Amino acid sequence: MIKQILIVVLAFLVGSCSKEPKNGLRVAASPVPHAQMLEFVKPELKKKGIDLIIVVTDDYNMPNRALANKEVDANFFQHIPFLDEQIKQFGYEIESIANIEIEPMGIYSKKIHSLSELKSGATVAIPNDPTNEARALLLLQSQGLLQLDDPNNLQSTALNVAENTKGLRFVEADAAMLPRTLPDVDAAAINTNYALEAHLNPKDALVLESKDSPYVNVLVVRNGDENRPDIQALKEAMTSDNMRVFILEKYQGAVLPAF
Repeated sequence: MIKQILIVVLAFLVGSCSKEPKNGLRVAASPVPHAQMLEFVKPELKKKGIDLIIVVTDDYNMPNRALANKEVDANFFQHIPFLDEQIKQFGYEIESIANIEIEPMGIYSKKIHSLSELKSGATVAIPNDPTNEARALLLLQSQGLLQLDDPNNLQSTALNVAENTKGLRFVEADAAMLPRTLPDVDAAAINTNYALEAHLNPKDALVLESKDSPYVNVLVVRNGDENRPDIQALKEAMTSDNMRVFILEKYQGAVLPAF
């Protein structure tokens, strides 16, 4: 009888534990500002019995794959157009559960002080992933430096440039590597997270995206996990008044709350 009771109790405990993520709540994130923001909410989640484990990566392709493969429980690194493209390309069963922040892309240069100084045939480095390449081209278009065949296409590439009066030459590179290209190009379109990592000040950018940019960074989970108590606690912490104040004070306009 005692043996049977022990077996039942053990089965109950194993069943209860299996409902919670093993080894804490694992969230994949790029270093700046995403991992920093997650570090900020760590103590708050700890008070609720949730051990937040931040998996930091610079590889844009890793977090969604890891999430889909159940290697992490959530990720925070990407904007909506990038997420939509990844779902379309790989069939990931993942979804956004909260808008968190906007990081305006900027055009930076070590050689000129204004976009009007760009000479004919100037080289401009842009991200080589589809959504961020389009984002860079749309920013250049907004400054009158080129015209796309579809001015609103969020998947445009350099092949979609219909007018290029200055004959700008585009150098495509991994988004994380763009700050390193600055000594070798006339200008570069750099995501704010990578600009901050490279100690570039967005206030020094030749131009920044407007605050109504569609490129909102989101918290992403697997389909069906959105109502898990630990996921809900993370969402609440990431969209709290405390987080809003943290973003505004720490990043001084380089990152803006989107909630």
